[in-house]
Amino acid sequence: MASVYTFLGPEGTFTEAALLQVPGAEDVPRIPASNVEAALDAVRSGEAGAAMVPIENSVEGGVSATLDAIAGGEPLQIIGEQLVPIRFVLAVRPGTERQGISVVSTHPHAWAQCRTWCGENIPQAAYLPASSTAAAGVGLLDPAPGHQAAICSPLVAQQRGLQVLADDIGDIPDAVTRFILVSRPGVLPAPTGADKTTLVVPLPQDHPGALVAILEQLSSRGVNLSRIESRPTGQFLGDYFFSLDAEGHLAEERVADAVRGLHRLSPGLRFLGSYPRADRRGHTIPRSNQDEAFLRADGWVRELLQVR
Repeated sequence: MASVYTFLGPEGTFTEAALLQVPGAEDVPRIPASNVEAALDAVRSGEAGAAMVPIENSVEGGVSATLDAIAGGEPLQIIGEQLVPIRFVLAVRPGTERQGISVVSTHPHAWAQCRTWCGENIPQAAYLPASSTAAAGVGLLDPAPGHQAAICSPLVAQQRGLQVLADDIGDIPDAVTRFILVSRPGVLPAPTGADKTTLVVPLPQDHPGALVAILEQLSSRGVNLSRIESRPTGQFLGDYFFSLDAEGHLAEERVADAVRGLHRLSPGLRFLGSYPRADRRGHTIPRSNQDEAFLRADGWVRELLQVR
């Protein structure tokens, strides 16, 4: 447990809700950060022991700000993840009526999940991006806000004394966001049998079959992917890295062997951690890819070398 946590703020975000799922987090200081990069930089500088940030949404996919911030800079390590069901409300200053809304503000991922509802119920409202859903709600308390409504969590509306005009306005009722707890590199959490390993794999050279070569390192060892996304490095047009989550833990022979293979292909590979899955869902490993099979094969080769 960290002595100080930071999270994507302000207070009342879904990110803080994810952090409060971490055992003991409610008993230590929690510092809201203005954006994902600021939260991660607080960990890098030692100001905070760990940071909770969003990485993936079941509707919109990966959170690009997190994928990019964790892929560069001083190395960091993911030590855990949490899943938070997402429920949105349309909040306003008390006394505001629906027909008086000309601008609605929220985070881009929240807007994408409520766009259909807004089009049907407040079609006159323009969209104003915010750094977080909570920031949009807090912004309504400014003396002259640039928006009349915010799409945020029920907690934000309750904490800030906002009026809820509509509840549960998400277009997809079962939307879930995945959050990761990030620290400085250290000892890996012990394998649980239901783990995930996150890697950043730069594309070493753009040529036909480059991605296939990367995927083969995993598939040939029976390592399944639960997420893979390409992101631009920012160096020049067409230069990309792959961010991926693989089932399993680095302590497993098959995962370690796949990571070795990826490092041979891409020496700039960044290992971001092996940690327990939030859903605790295990997976079946074929006998040929279990640790015993790798160890037997390694021993067999060593015997051959000794004989000769």
